[in-house]
Amino acid sequence: MPTNDVSQNLFAQTTKVTRAQREGLNNHKAFTLWFTGLSSSGKSTIAAELEARLFKAGYRTYILDGDNTRLGVNSDLSFSVKDRSENIRRVAQISKLFNEAGIIVIASFIAPFKNDRDASRNIIGEDSFIEVFIDSSLEVCKMRDPKGLYKQALAGKLKILQV
Repeated sequence: MPTNDVSQNLFAQTTKVTRAQREGLNNHKAFTLWFTGLSSSGKSTIAAELEARLFKAGYRTYILDGDNTRLGVNSDLSFSVKDRSENIRRVAQISKLFNEAGIIVIASFIAPFKNDRDASRNIIGEDSFIEVFIDSSLEVCKMRDPKGLYKQALAGKLKILQV
């Protein structure tokens, strides 16, 4: 449904090549693996290794990572609750486009709010969305801390979002 004057003038463009045809050309289904978990839980490391293995096996893949999207398409967003939700919404829309192109998306995002992940599932489609919680303990995440975020938070230099 249109939400404003601009969207009332927009219409979905139809194409002559379907998702099914792209998937057939690729010899695999397209879907989104959505990795979620604490900062430093291993999401990006697992995503990179999985992508390398899938690529080597002939699958067309792409990683969407929280830091990378915030350095580009989502660079205008803060870490407020509202902007975190918008960040995840945009990534879900991008994932859907990649899936329509026949590509497997490996999304790696903290995504702390269940309602945002559920909204992503709705955008991408139930049949194309696989949520994977990377279950690393807070202690392990603090020990890894490659970005120094836990150290900054413990020193009171980083505002923590309580979920």
